[in-house]
Amino acid sequence: MIDKQYKKYFNKLVTILSVLVLSACSSIPNQFGEEVEDTKPIMAQKEMSNEELLDVSIKVFEAGSLPDDKEDRRGLSEKIRNAEARFMPIHLKYAMQRTGYWGSVRVIPAESEGNEVLVKGKIIKSDGESLVLNIRVLDASNKKWFEKEYEKTVQFENRKETEIEREDVFQDLYNKISNDIIEYRQKLTLSEINKIKQIAELRFSQNMAPSVYENYLVNNKEGQYQLARLPSTDDPMMQRIRNIKARDEMLIDSINNYYDIYYSEMWDNYDNWRKFRSEELETIREIENKAMTQKVLGVAAIIGAIALGASSKSDVVDRIGVLRTVMVAGGTYALYEGFKTSKESEINKEAIEELGESFTTEVEPILIDVDGKTLELTGSADQQYMKWKSLLKEIYHKETGF
Repeated sequence: MIDKQYKKYFNKLVTILSVLVLSACSSIPNQFGEEVEDTKPIMAQKEMSNEELLDVSIKVFEAGSLPDDKEDRRGLSEKIRNAEARFMPIHLKYAMQRTGYWGSVRVIPAESEGNEVLVKGKIIKSDGESLVLNIRVLDASNKKWFEKEYEKTVQFENRKETEIEREDVFQDLYNKISNDIIEYRQKLTLSEINKIKQIAELRFSQNMAPSVYENYLVNNKEGQYQLARLPSTDDPMMQRIRNIKARDEMLIDSINNYYDIYYSEMWDNYDNWRKFRSEELETIREIENKAMTQKVLGVAAIIGAIALGASSKSDVVDRIGVLRTVMVAGGTYALYEGFKTSKESEINKEAIEELGESFTTEVEPILIDVDGKTLELTGSADQQYMKWKSLLKEIYHKETGF
Protein backbone atom coordinates (compact mmCIF):
# COMPACT_ATOMS: atom_id res chain seq x y z
CA MET A 1 0.00 0.00 0.00
CA ILE A 2 1.30 3.44 -0.89
CA ASP A 3 1.65 5.57 2.24
CA LYS A 4 0.57 9.22 2.46
CA GLN A 5 4.04 10.55 1.68
CA TYR A 6 4.24 8.55 -1.55
CA LYS A 7 0.80 9.83 -2.51
CA LYS A 8 1.92 13.40 -1.80
CA TYR A 9 4.90 13.11 -4.16
CA PHE A 10 2.82 11.31 -6.74
CA ASN A 11 0.32 14.20 -6.75
CA LYS A 12 3.18 16.67 -7.07
CA LEU A 13 4.49 14.74 -10.07
CA VAL A 14 1.06 14.83 -11.74
CA THR A 15 0.77 18.60 -11.12
CA ILE A 16 4.18 19.42 -12.61
CA LEU A 17 3.66 17.17 -15.61
CA SER A 18 0.24 18.77 -16.18
CA VAL A 19 1.82 22.25 -16.20
CA LEU A 20 4.42 21.12 -18.73
CA VAL A 21 1.82 19.53 -20.98
CA LEU A 22 -0.39 22.65 -20.84
CA SER A 23 2.56 24.87 -21.69
CA ALA A 24 3.23 22.65 -24.71
CA CYS A 25 -0.39 22.92 -25.81
CA SER A 26 -0.26 26.71 -25.56
CA SER A 27 2.10 26.78 -28.55
CA ILE A 28 -0.64 25.53 -30.89
CA PRO A 29 -1.51 28.37 -33.35
CA ASN A 30 -4.74 30.28 -32.70
CA GLN A 31 -7.54 29.95 -35.22
CA PHE A 32 -9.10 33.24 -36.38
CA GLY A 33 -11.89 31.95 -38.57
CA GLU A 34 -12.87 29.44 -41.21
CA GLU A 35 -9.90 28.00 -43.08
CA VAL A 36 -9.89 28.57 -46.85
CA GLU A 37 -9.78 25.23 -48.65
CA ASP A 38 -8.54 24.53 -52.19
CA THR A 39 -10.20 27.24 -54.31
CA LYS A 40 -10.16 27.64 -58.09
CA PRO A 41 -10.71 31.14 -59.50
CA ILE A 42 -14.01 32.05 -61.15
CA MET A 43 -13.28 33.09 -64.75
CA ALA A 44 -15.54 34.94 -67.18
CA GLN A 45 -16.85 32.57 -69.85
CA LYS A 46 -17.09 35.33 -72.47
CA GLU A 47 -15.66 38.78 -73.09
CA MET A 48 -17.74 41.33 -71.22
CA SER A 49 -18.82 44.68 -72.65
CA ASN A 50 -17.66 48.00 -71.21
CA GLU A 51 -21.16 48.55 -69.81
CA GLU A 52 -20.74 45.43 -67.68
CA LEU A 53 -17.27 46.26 -66.36
CA LEU A 54 -16.56 48.13 -63.14
CA ASP A 55 -13.14 49.54 -62.27
CA VAL A 56 -11.61 48.32 -59.02
CA SER A 57 -9.32 50.23 -56.66
CA ILE A 58 -7.44 48.19 -54.04
CA LYS A 59 -6.11 50.36 -51.25
CA VAL A 60 -2.74 49.46 -49.77
CA PHE A 61 -3.58 47.21 -46.83
CA GLU A 62 -3.37 48.21 -43.21
CA ALA A 63 -0.31 46.52 -41.76
CA GLY A 64 -2.09 45.62 -38.54
CA SER A 65 -0.20 44.93 -35.33
CA LEU A 66 2.35 42.27 -34.52
CA PRO A 67 1.44 39.60 -31.95
CA ASP A 68 1.53 40.65 -28.30
CA ASP A 69 3.22 37.41 -27.28
CA LYS A 70 6.99 37.78 -27.51
CA GLU A 71 7.46 34.22 -28.73
CA ASP A 72 4.88 34.61 -31.52
CA ARG A 73 6.47 37.91 -32.53
CA ARG A 74 9.97 36.49 -32.96
CA GLY A 75 11.17 36.62 -36.54
CA LEU A 76 8.53 39.21 -37.48
CA SER A 77 9.04 42.95 -37.79
CA GLU A 78 7.21 46.12 -38.75
CA LYS A 79 9.44 46.38 -41.83
CA ILE A 80 8.26 43.00 -43.09
CA ARG A 81 4.63 43.78 -42.25
CA ASN A 82 4.75 47.13 -44.11
CA ALA A 83 6.27 45.36 -47.10
CA GLU A 84 3.46 42.79 -46.98
CA ALA A 85 0.84 45.56 -46.83
CA ARG A 86 2.01 46.62 -50.29
CA PHE A 87 2.78 43.17 -51.68
CA MET A 88 -0.59 41.54 -50.92
CA PRO A 89 -2.90 44.05 -52.68
CA ILE A 90 -0.68 43.90 -55.76
CA HIS A 91 -0.95 40.11 -55.90
CA LEU A 92 -4.71 40.39 -55.37
CA LYS A 93 -4.78 42.83 -58.31
CA TYR A 94 -3.18 40.22 -60.57
CA ALA A 95 -5.65 37.57 -59.37
CA MET A 96 -8.63 39.84 -60.13
CA GLN A 97 -7.31 41.06 -63.48
CA ARG A 98 -7.10 37.52 -64.88
CA THR A 99 -10.76 36.76 -64.24
CA GLY A 100 -12.10 39.01 -67.03
CA TYR A 101 -14.85 40.42 -64.78
CA TRP A 102 -13.39 43.89 -64.25
CA GLY A 103 -12.26 46.98 -66.10
CA SER A 104 -9.10 48.53 -64.68
CA VAL A 105 -7.81 47.04 -61.44
CA ARG A 106 -5.37 49.36 -59.66
CA VAL A 107 -3.64 49.59 -56.30
CA ILE A 108 -3.98 53.01 -54.67
CA PRO A 109 -1.87 54.29 -51.75
CA ALA A 110 -4.74 56.22 -50.14
CA GLU A 111 -8.50 56.55 -50.42
CA SER A 112 -9.90 59.07 -52.88
CA GLU A 113 -13.23 60.03 -54.38
CA GLY A 114 -14.40 58.41 -57.59
CA ASN A 115 -13.68 54.72 -56.99
CA GLU A 116 -16.31 52.50 -58.59
CA VAL A 117 -15.38 49.52 -56.40
CA LEU A 118 -13.04 49.92 -53.43
CA VAL A 119 -11.31 46.97 -51.74
CA LYS A 120 -9.81 47.59 -48.31
CA GLY A 121 -7.75 45.06 -46.40
CA LYS A 122 -6.06 44.63 -43.05
CA ILE A 123 -3.44 42.05 -42.11
CA ILE A 124 -4.61 40.26 -38.98
CA LYS A 125 -1.87 37.63 -38.96
CA SER A 126 1.05 36.83 -41.23
CA ASP A 127 3.99 34.68 -40.15
CA GLY A 128 5.02 32.85 -43.32
CA GLU A 129 2.94 29.81 -42.43
CA SER A 130 -0.47 31.36 -41.67
CA LEU A 131 -2.19 34.34 -43.27
CA VAL A 132 -5.35 36.01 -41.98
CA LEU A 133 -6.81 39.01 -43.83
CA ASN A 134 -9.83 41.16 -43.11
CA ILE A 135 -11.34 42.31 -46.42
CA ARG A 136 -14.00 44.99 -46.84
CA VAL A 137 -15.55 45.84 -50.23
CA LEU A 138 -17.64 48.92 -51.02
CA ASP A 139 -18.96 50.53 -54.18
CA ALA A 140 -19.14 54.23 -55.13
CA SER A 141 -22.47 54.66 -53.35
CA ASN A 142 -20.69 53.69 -50.10
CA LYS A 143 -22.72 50.49 -49.98
CA LYS A 144 -20.78 47.72 -48.29
CA TRP A 145 -20.80 44.58 -50.41
CA PHE A 146 -19.33 42.51 -47.61
CA GLU A 147 -16.69 42.35 -44.87
CA LYS A 148 -15.07 39.04 -44.13
CA GLU A 149 -11.99 37.39 -42.62
CA TYR A 150 -10.00 34.91 -44.68
CA GLU A 151 -7.54 32.46 -43.18
CA LYS A 152 -5.09 30.03 -44.76
CA THR A 153 -2.35 27.93 -43.15
CA VAL A 154 0.25 26.19 -45.29
CA GLN A 155 2.70 23.97 -43.48
CA PHE A 156 6.15 23.50 -44.92
CA GLU A 157 5.68 19.93 -46.09
CA ASN A 158 2.50 20.91 -48.01
CA ARG A 159 3.96 23.99 -49.66
CA LYS A 160 3.35 24.17 -53.43
CA GLU A 161 5.53 25.72 -56.11
CA THR A 162 5.00 29.45 -56.62
CA GLU A 163 5.05 31.64 -59.73
CA ILE A 164 5.30 35.42 -59.79
CA GLU A 165 1.97 37.17 -60.57
CA ARG A 166 0.14 33.85 -60.79
CA GLU A 167 0.69 31.38 -57.96
CA ASP A 168 1.35 32.50 -54.41
CA VAL A 169 1.80 30.12 -51.49
CA PHE A 170 -1.58 31.44 -50.24
CA GLN A 171 -3.18 31.51 -53.70
CA ASP A 172 -6.35 29.77 -52.48
CA LEU A 173 -6.97 32.72 -50.16
CA TYR A 174 -6.55 35.28 -52.96
CA ASN A 175 -8.80 33.22 -55.24
CA LYS A 176 -11.46 33.08 -52.55
CA ILE A 177 -11.41 36.87 -52.07
CA SER A 178 -11.64 37.40 -55.84
CA ASN A 179 -14.47 34.86 -56.15
CA ASP A 180 -16.50 36.45 -53.35
CA ILE A 181 -16.25 39.88 -55.00
CA ILE A 182 -17.26 38.39 -58.35
CA GLU A 183 -20.23 36.57 -56.82
CA TYR A 184 -21.52 39.86 -55.41
CA ARG A 185 -20.91 41.59 -58.75
CA GLN A 186 -22.91 38.88 -60.56
CA LYS A 187 -26.01 39.86 -58.57
CA LEU A 188 -25.98 43.40 -60.00
CA THR A 189 -28.12 44.40 -62.97
CA LEU A 190 -26.79 46.57 -65.80
CA SER A 191 -28.87 49.44 -64.41
CA GLU A 192 -27.24 49.09 -60.98
CA ILE A 193 -23.77 48.92 -62.54
CA ASN A 194 -24.47 52.08 -64.54
CA LYS A 195 -25.71 53.86 -61.41
CA ILE A 196 -22.48 52.97 -59.57
CA LYS A 197 -20.48 54.50 -62.44
CA GLN A 198 -22.56 57.67 -62.38
CA ILE A 199 -22.20 58.08 -58.64
CA ALA A 200 -18.44 57.52 -58.87
CA GLU A 201 -18.13 60.24 -61.52
CA LEU A 202 -20.23 62.69 -59.50
CA ARG A 203 -18.29 62.03 -56.30
CA PHE A 204 -15.07 62.86 -58.17
CA SER A 205 -16.77 65.96 -59.57
CA GLN A 206 -17.91 67.05 -56.12
CA ASN A 207 -14.35 66.72 -54.87
CA MET A 208 -13.09 68.94 -57.71
CA ALA A 209 -15.93 71.48 -57.66
CA PRO A 210 -18.10 71.06 -54.56
CA SER A 211 -19.98 74.33 -55.11
CA VAL A 212 -21.10 73.20 -58.57
CA TYR A 213 -22.00 69.54 -57.96
CA GLU A 214 -22.98 69.44 -54.29
CA ASN A 215 -26.69 69.02 -55.07
CA TYR A 216 -26.31 66.17 -57.52
CA LEU A 217 -25.97 63.54 -54.80
CA VAL A 218 -27.77 63.02 -51.49
CA ASN A 219 -27.01 60.76 -48.54
CA ASN A 220 -29.62 58.44 -47.12
CA LYS A 221 -29.86 57.52 -43.43
CA GLU A 222 -27.40 54.63 -43.95
CA GLY A 223 -24.78 57.09 -45.22
CA GLN A 224 -25.04 55.86 -48.79
CA TYR A 225 -24.94 58.15 -51.81
CA GLN A 226 -27.99 58.38 -54.05
CA LEU A 227 -28.49 60.22 -57.33
CA ALA A 228 -30.54 63.40 -57.02
CA ARG A 229 -30.01 64.49 -60.62
CA LEU A 230 -27.57 64.13 -63.49
CA PRO A 231 -25.65 66.80 -65.43
CA SER A 232 -26.69 67.40 -69.00
CA THR A 233 -24.95 65.32 -71.64
CA ASP A 234 -23.28 68.42 -73.13
CA ASP A 235 -22.16 69.96 -69.83
CA PRO A 236 -18.77 71.55 -70.69
CA MET A 237 -17.63 71.57 -67.06
CA MET A 238 -18.23 67.85 -66.76
CA GLN A 239 -16.09 67.29 -69.85
CA ARG A 240 -13.23 69.21 -68.20
CA ILE A 241 -13.62 67.08 -65.08
CA ARG A 242 -13.45 63.94 -67.22
CA ASN A 243 -10.18 65.20 -68.68
CA ILE A 244 -8.89 65.79 -65.14
CA LYS A 245 -10.04 62.29 -64.18
CA ALA A 246 -8.09 60.84 -67.13
CA ARG A 247 -4.94 62.58 -65.85
CA ASP A 248 -5.61 61.21 -62.39
CA GLU A 249 -5.83 57.68 -63.76
CA MET A 250 -2.56 58.19 -65.64
CA LEU A 251 -0.85 59.16 -62.37
CA ILE A 252 -2.34 56.12 -60.61
CA ASP A 253 -1.04 53.97 -63.47
CA SER A 254 2.42 55.48 -62.92
CA ILE A 255 2.21 54.62 -59.22
CA ASN A 256 1.09 51.11 -60.17
CA ASN A 257 4.12 50.74 -62.40
CA TYR A 258 6.21 51.50 -59.33
CA TYR A 259 4.26 48.98 -57.27
CA ASP A 260 4.67 46.35 -59.98
CA ILE A 261 8.45 46.83 -60.01
CA TYR A 262 8.50 46.76 -56.22
CA TYR A 263 6.46 43.55 -56.24
CA SER A 264 8.73 41.92 -58.84
CA GLU A 265 11.90 42.84 -56.97
CA MET A 266 10.42 41.68 -53.67
CA TRP A 267 9.04 38.38 -54.94
CA ASP A 268 12.10 36.13 -54.57
CA ASN A 269 13.18 37.57 -51.22
CA TYR A 270 9.69 37.42 -49.77
CA ASP A 271 8.91 33.96 -51.14
CA ASN A 272 12.21 32.65 -49.75
CA TRP A 273 11.60 34.35 -46.39
CA ARG A 274 8.21 32.69 -46.03
CA LYS A 275 9.65 29.33 -47.09
CA PHE A 276 12.53 29.73 -44.63
CA ARG A 277 10.27 30.88 -41.79
CA SER A 278 7.81 28.03 -42.41
CA GLU A 279 10.69 25.55 -42.31
CA GLU A 280 12.05 27.21 -39.17
CA LEU A 281 8.66 27.07 -37.48
CA GLU A 282 8.48 23.35 -38.24
CA THR A 283 12.00 22.89 -36.87
CA ILE A 284 11.17 24.92 -33.77
CA ARG A 285 8.11 22.77 -33.09
CA GLU A 286 10.19 19.61 -33.40
CA ILE A 287 12.86 21.02 -31.10
CA GLU A 288 10.32 22.23 -28.56
CA ASN A 289 8.54 18.88 -28.60
CA LYS A 290 11.88 17.16 -28.01
CA ALA A 291 12.70 19.66 -25.25
CA MET A 292 9.30 19.10 -23.63
CA THR A 293 9.81 15.32 -23.67
CA GLN A 294 13.22 15.71 -22.06
CA LYS A 295 11.81 18.02 -19.39
CA VAL A 296 8.92 15.69 -18.60
CA LEU A 297 11.26 12.70 -18.29
CA GLY A 298 13.65 14.74 -16.16
CA VAL A 299 10.96 15.89 -13.76
CA ALA A 300 9.54 12.36 -13.55
CA ALA A 301 12.96 10.96 -12.68
CA ILE A 302 13.65 13.58 -10.01
CA ILE A 303 10.21 13.35 -8.39
CA GLY A 304 10.37 9.56 -8.51
CA ALA A 305 13.75 9.60 -6.77
CA ILE A 306 12.47 11.96 -4.09
CA ALA A 307 9.44 9.75 -3.58
CA LEU A 308 11.68 6.70 -3.14
CA GLY A 309 13.74 8.57 -0.59
CA ALA A 310 10.60 9.48 1.34
CA SER A 311 10.07 5.88 2.44
CA SER A 312 9.82 5.53 6.20
CA LYS A 313 11.66 2.18 6.09
CA SER A 314 15.42 2.60 6.55
CA ASP A 315 16.30 -0.71 4.86
CA VAL A 316 14.45 0.39 1.72
CA VAL A 317 16.28 3.71 1.78
CA ASP A 318 19.65 1.99 2.05
CA ARG A 319 18.92 -0.42 -0.80
CA ILE A 320 17.77 2.28 -3.21
CA GLY A 321 20.31 4.94 -2.23
CA VAL A 322 22.43 4.39 -5.32
CA LEU A 323 19.32 4.23 -7.53
CA ARG A 324 18.10 7.55 -6.11
CA THR A 325 21.44 9.19 -6.86
CA VAL A 326 21.35 7.94 -10.45
CA MET A 327 17.73 9.01 -10.92
CA VAL A 328 18.33 12.54 -9.59
CA ALA A 329 21.48 12.94 -11.67
CA GLY A 330 19.78 11.55 -14.77
CA GLY A 331 16.69 13.66 -14.23
CA THR A 332 18.72 16.83 -13.72
CA TYR A 333 20.68 16.11 -16.90
CA ALA A 334 17.45 15.54 -18.85
CA LEU A 335 16.09 18.86 -17.59
CA TYR A 336 19.36 20.57 -18.55
CA GLU A 337 19.23 19.06 -22.02
CA GLY A 338 15.61 20.17 -22.38
CA PHE A 339 16.39 23.79 -21.53
CA LYS A 340 19.50 23.62 -23.69
CA THR A 341 17.39 22.45 -26.63
CA SER A 342 14.93 25.29 -25.95
CA LYS A 343 17.87 27.66 -26.30
CA GLU A 344 18.52 26.18 -29.73
CA SER A 345 14.97 27.12 -30.71
CA GLU A 346 15.69 30.70 -29.59
CA ILE A 347 18.69 30.80 -31.93
CA ASN A 348 16.50 29.61 -34.82
CA LYS A 349 13.90 32.27 -34.06
CA GLU A 350 16.56 34.99 -33.95
CA ALA A 351 17.76 33.86 -37.39
CA ILE A 352 14.25 34.56 -38.72
CA GLU A 353 14.32 38.12 -37.33
CA GLU A 354 17.50 38.91 -39.27
CA LEU A 355 15.76 38.25 -42.57
CA GLY A 356 13.38 41.16 -42.02
CA GLU A 357 16.18 43.69 -42.38
CA SER A 358 16.46 43.02 -46.14
CA PHE A 359 13.09 44.64 -46.90
CA THR A 360 12.90 48.31 -47.85
CA THR A 361 10.01 50.61 -48.67
CA GLU A 362 11.76 53.39 -50.58
CA VAL A 363 9.68 55.18 -53.22
CA GLU A 364 11.31 56.72 -56.28
CA PRO A 365 10.23 60.24 -57.37
CA ILE A 366 7.59 60.33 -60.13
CA LEU A 367 7.97 62.78 -63.01
CA ILE A 368 4.74 64.04 -64.61
CA ASP A 369 4.03 66.45 -67.43
CA VAL A 370 1.41 69.12 -66.75
CA ASP A 371 0.71 71.70 -69.45
CA GLY A 372 4.19 71.32 -70.91
CA LYS A 373 5.92 71.55 -67.53
CA THR A 374 7.67 68.62 -65.88
CA LEU A 375 6.86 68.29 -62.21
CA GLU A 376 8.47 65.96 -59.70
CA LEU A 377 6.49 64.25 -56.97
CA THR A 378 8.65 63.10 -54.08
CA GLY A 379 8.15 61.34 -50.75
CA SER A 380 6.32 58.12 -50.02
CA ALA A 381 3.67 56.81 -52.41
CA ASP A 382 1.03 58.15 -50.02
CA GLN A 383 2.65 61.59 -49.99
CA GLN A 384 3.05 61.63 -53.75
CA TYR A 385 -0.59 60.72 -54.22
CA MET A 386 -1.86 63.41 -51.83
CA LYS A 387 0.37 66.04 -53.48
CA TRP A 388 -1.07 64.98 -56.82
CA LYS A 389 -4.63 65.34 -55.53
CA SER A 390 -3.91 68.91 -54.44
CA LEU A 391 -2.27 69.61 -57.78
CA LEU A 392 -5.32 68.28 -59.63
CA LYS A 393 -7.54 70.83 -57.92
CA GLU A 394 -5.10 73.61 -58.83
CA ILE A 395 -5.18 72.51 -62.47
CA TYR A 396 -8.97 72.40 -62.46
CA HIS A 397 -9.30 75.84 -60.82
CA LYS A 398 -6.85 77.32 -63.32
CA GLU A 399 -8.79 75.89 -66.26
CA THR A 400 -12.28 76.77 -65.06
CA GLY A 401 -11.92 79.65 -62.63
CA PHE A 402 -13.90 77.67 -60.00
